[in-house]
Amino acid sequence: MIDPKIKKAIDAAFRYIKLVNPNNIEPIKGEILTVFDSELKFLQKVKALDEVFNSNPKLENLREVFFDLLLVNFFSADVKKLDEDYLDSPEWEKIEEQTLDRGTEMLNVLLYLNECEDEDIDPELNDYLTEFLLVDEDEFQDEHRIYEPIIANQILMDSGIEEIGNVARKLPEDEEIKELFYPVMCFFYDTNPSQETKDLCAENAVDLEFDMPVLAIMLNFN
Repeated sequence: MIDPKIKKAIDAAFRYIKLVNPNNIEPIKGEILTVFDSELKFLQKVKALDEVFNSNPKLENLREVFFDLLLVNFFSADVKKLDEDYLDSPEWEKIEEQTLDRGTEMLNVLLYLNECEDEDIDPELNDYLTEFLLVDEDEFQDEHRIYEPIIANQILMDSGIEEIGNVARKLPEDEEIKELFYPVMCFFYDTNPSQETKDLCAENAVDLEFDMPVLAIMLNFN
């Protein structure tokens, strides 16, 4: 099963992937959608998805982003076919352990957007940081450390896309959130952007082949 929101997000990502990586993109998208829509178990889907990326090294930079989507799809679509308490089972605990080092912080944004939908509220950066990630709470200092560059630069929500790009380029290489800083900040800057704003995001992107597919996923999942 594939969640319609996930399908929409994948379609949107591939519209940008096609622009920067035009060769043979439709069949690759088809292979990815087939994995998502299959009846395989979660770890089998992960293996099948990895095989698609192994065969298409030009898309390597998006491998973990698509893992995030696979996980969200599992939570929203696949889990409906399993026992009610499956996510509390030893089997799922084992899967979590095996995939601890997979995925990106985009997963948290997508889970937050699901929560916004459930609670009928508009996504907003400060709300994401303080109410969802709880970065101000003592027991969530790991999140605070990871998101420090975003926490410190919330003023960019009142600046502009160009300034977000400038700050993103200057972030130290060892910042965990560095790669996602630009698309995440652009998303929260305008969660329902005009085509003009999207074009501006593309013009100021730090890494066009990564930033724009990731931004497209968040915008279309929202």
